[in-house]
Amino acid sequence: MKVLLDMVKQQKKGVCSGVYAVCTSNPLVIEAAMQHVLLHNETLLLEATSNQVNQDGGYTGMTPKDFRKMVLAMANRVGLNEHRIILGGDHLGPNCWQHLDAEEAMQKSEILIDQYVRAGFGKIHLDCSMSCSDDPIPLGDHDVAKRAARLCLVAEKAWKDSGSEAPVYVIGTEVPVPGGTQDDSEELELTSVEDANTTIAIHQKTFAEAGLSYVWPRIIGLVVQPGVEFGLHKIDAFIPEKAHDLSEMISHHENMVFEAHSTDYQTQQHLTDLVSAHFGILKVGPWLTFAFREACFALECIEQEWIAANDWSNLKNTLLTAMHTNDSYWKKYYSQDSRQQELDCKYSLSDRIRYYWPDKNVDKALSQLIENLEQNPPPLTLISQYMPEQHNALIAGEIDNSIKGFIFHKISLVLKQYSAACNPQPVN
Repeated sequence: MKVLLDMVKQQKKGVCSGVYAVCTSNPLVIEAAMQHVLLHNETLLLEATSNQVNQDGGYTGMTPKDFRKMVLAMANRVGLNEHRIILGGDHLGPNCWQHLDAEEAMQKSEILIDQYVRAGFGKIHLDCSMSCSDDPIPLGDHDVAKRAARLCLVAEKAWKDSGSEAPVYVIGTEVPVPGGTQDDSEELELTSVEDANTTIAIHQKTFAEAGLSYVWPRIIGLVVQPGVEFGLHKIDAFIPEKAHDLSEMISHHENMVFEAHSTDYQTQQHLTDLVSAHFGILKVGPWLTFAFREACFALECIEQEWIAANDWSNLKNTLLTAMHTNDSYWKKYYSQDSRQQELDCKYSLSDRIRYYWPDKNVDKALSQLIENLEQNPPPLTLISQYMPEQHNALIAGEIDNSIKGFIFHKISLVLKQYSAACNPQPVN
């Protein structure tokens, strides 16, 4: 965890230093991120959420141990040393079991935390902010802190028993739901300085009462709402002036920076401004799968111009069929108007289409699309028409003429902005 601890130290010395966390379970996006950090000599901070990966498999079907095994196998294949990978767990707490009573949900959360830490996840977001079936809404700060301390005790025992490295922790939660807001008309309310200070003070006191004072130097991040968010088709850009008081406040906490969730779709300048404002940890997820989806749809356009119709992959239609066969991941978030719903399903910034890439029919269609174009390489003119950035990179000799190479480059263009924003530089 030295990379993360060093970043905090740099921030406290007045250096604009940050790290970005890749939050995805999509194998091709993860591979693209690995290729990116190899090229830029970076450490990959890769995070899984409790919805994606848990003791019951999550929506990926993977336990924490399975996820780590998949990541390390991929790293070995691409030539990335495992010591340059930090695994993180996001929103670890009762999130998946809010329908249960608090005690039952917390017992499941303890198993979750234990499995994550024993599997070698070294950055742990303790998030017990959600109310369970017998809880008041919203849950009080003291209850949130007590539950976080309870899970931290489990995590501390797990790393000591397993002989793994001591983890670092993040506390707090953002105001909107993970993955973006549902309503583009919602007006963001930034976390107040008072609320941020209260969260820290209550957690520090509660952790001390639980015998966890020694852990406090490893609590490196606080999640707040800095005024950064995205909806279905709308982006709220970071305005440094509005977050000035928050930025000033965290500078007085020796071992902590802010962690910013939902930084997807911000400009490189906005990302740089976030890091300068002591949002030292930037989370990105849907933007990466959004870029992946854009690349795949562009490749399908090329396929339909270049390949005989009876051999088409029909990727887009296969995805939409999967979404309508199981609408649980998007139904309550998207419009009920049929035309708007179709646009939301395919193109929304929240990118809920990302849940359907593991579907066996979708996976088969994607494999066919890639195989069709690998076996019958399209002319540069078609690549220029539908993937102009990849065409230019190909002409410049920056990427190989391969279909996966085009996909990886599209994703890397997003990560490149985070790399630039997090590169250490003096703060004026």
